[in-house]
Amino acid sequence: MNKKAKRRLVVMGGIIAIAMLVIVAIAGAGGSASSVTVADVATGSYQGKKVQASGVVVADSIEKDGARVTFDIAPEDESGAPNPSVRLRVGYEGALPATFGAGVVAICTGDVDNPPFLNCTEMVTKCPSKYESAEGSLTVKGLLDQADAMLFEDTKVCGYVEGDVNDASSAIRFTIESQGATLNVVYSGGLDEQIADGVAVVVSGHLDSDGNFVATEQPAIDASITK
Repeated sequence: MNKKAKRRLVVMGGIIAIAMLVIVAIAGAGGSASSVTVADVATGSYQGKKVQASGVVVADSIEKDGARVTFDIAPEDESGAPNPSVRLRVGYEGALPATFGAGVVAICTGDVDNPPFLNCTEMVTKCPSKYESAEGSLTVKGLLDQADAMLFEDTKVCGYVEGDVNDASSAIRFTIESQGATLNVVYSGGLDEQIADGVAVVVSGHLDSDGNFVATEQPAIDASITK
């Protein structure tokens, strides 16, 4: 083998070695996240590490600043409610799932800062399905026809979701329609992912002075209603 051929092999070997080191470095940087509990992150030494933690989104902890949302997650107690004694602050920048809201289980993956703060880059939410009969509930038109008498009175209203379903950072979560009348629904909790445009729902709550319906429970799907 002549000197040029040997030199070429040495150069090619060096290039391959550098490429392998780069691949290994990239793979290491994007390695799999460690599955940990909220308490692990809150009390452990995970600064700079990539983790996946899940917990219930704590009510009144959601704050939105432009495209960035911050919120607290906490472990579930025996009833499925968040245990407020241990919390982890999470920051997420991106499109929120429509199911996101207070009380929903959020599975968050990202890097930990100190003090314990999770910079979330991937999020999955889980909200249990809820079904309820519309029997005994008012239509939107029926509610609005007696709006003065029904103001702040606990009741149920049924209708079909009309248009987009927003995440919990929006003032209006979705709009429902029945008998030609429409009503905006305010709700900050988690939603079943099946709730979307055209789906029949039953919502418990009350009419407020702004003409919105404030849901006090997770809106339910009524599969028995046909449009």
